Amino acid sequence: MTYTERRLGSLVREALEFSRVVVVAGPRQAGKTTLVRSLTEGRGTFHRLDDDATLQAALADPRGFLAFGDRPIVIDEIQRGGDPLVRAIKLAVDEDPTPGQFLLDGSADFLTVPTISESLAGRAVLLDLWPFSQGEIHGINDSFVQLALSDSTVIRATRPCDVIPSGYLDRVCAGGYPDAVALPVTARGRWFSNYLRTLIQRDVTELTGARKTDQLPRLLRALAARTSSELVMASVHRDVGLGALETTVDYVSYLEMIYLIHRIPAWSRNLTAKVKKHPKVYITDTGLAAAVLAKTPAALANPLDPARGPLLETFVVNEIVKQISWIDTDVRPYHFRDRSGIEIDLILEHGDGRVVALEVKSATSVNQRDVRHLGWLRDKLDDRFTHGFILYTGTHTYSLGDRITATPIASLWNPG
Repeated sequence: MTYTERRLGSLVREALEFSRVVVVAGPRQAGKTTLVRSLTEGRGTFHRLDDDATLQAALADPRGFLAFGDRPIVIDEIQRGGDPLVRAIKLAVDEDPTPGQFLLDGSADFLTVPTISESLAGRAVLLDLWPFSQGEIHGINDSFVQLALSDSTVIRATRPCDVIPSGYLDRVCAGGYPDAVALPVTARGRWFSNYLRTLIQRDVTELTGARKTDQLPRLLRALAARTSSELVMASVHRDVGLGALETTVDYVSYLEMIYLIHRIPAWSRNLTAKVKKHPKVYITDTGLAAAVLAKTPAALANPLDPARGPLLETFVVNEIVKQISWIDTDVRPYHFRDRSGIEIDLILEHGDGRVVALEVKSATSVNQRDVRHLGWLRDKLDDRFTHGFILYTGTHTYSLGDRITATPIASLWNPG
């Protein structure tokens, strides 16, 4: 498979120019090793901690391990080195503050690994690399988030797209893991099964010491069945029952730590006293979610399949989160829901207070009733409301009122 240029690459290059340490974290098999190697080709020193001999050398004498080799020193799967190695990196960059000394990558959230207490605060830039976006897969400059915040007229002028509903379902079930995307459809199920087995038997056990890892596939299935829904731990616990509720909470956190799930927090700016506070939970990759739920594009083509809408929303939210990860703008994703029934799938809030709101529909057409919640938010926020979009499986882009537009889901990676 030929190398696919990653949109995050330019941010990593820039960070190496001014930061002593750059950390690229994300799911296993998302392409982190390939990315860091491509950025340091022909220079620096590469260490892979998945190699046991290298790991033992790093653990036996962390400071000595870091003393030799050309800069930048690249350390693959840094979480395996734990606190001793990370503390040695802290000491090294405190003694020599030259930028670009260390480029680290890891398959666990650097800030939540139990065996790492040192955050490298003030010394490191932390960046997330997710599985391929649709733009990366198809060689298109996916810039929806940037345009939605800065120039929505480009999106409103989007030409009719040629993606039909079944095409979206194919993309949902393929997901974005580079190796899985390259496989024939018939081989993906086995790939995802082996992928989960490796993560559960190795990474979670090694990083947390958890003793009930055999229950993690069951827990992941329960979360996949809830993807794009509010995360209510008591409900998950009733379905999975990992002893005490605290154990279920911990194990959900472990899945988040290794990037199998992510949460979108609830948004509230005192618009109503009835706002719900639960975050929404999403499986990081819809290919993985579909495999765990045993769903195929043919099964999801049935409008009555209960997984169709949630997986399509998850697909859209994941694409948005990927785009946020590489744009040099302070944008944060939220969801909104209150007890009166007002619900908005995704709210993107800029650091200056501007808001873009998104709704996802699996239907091929939308109408005024579908935008009533977006209209409510527009009227509440007034000038802070930049634009509202309904992303649907139809082919045309059209206005549904003041600063509200219906546009195909494909606009996410092919606007304009």
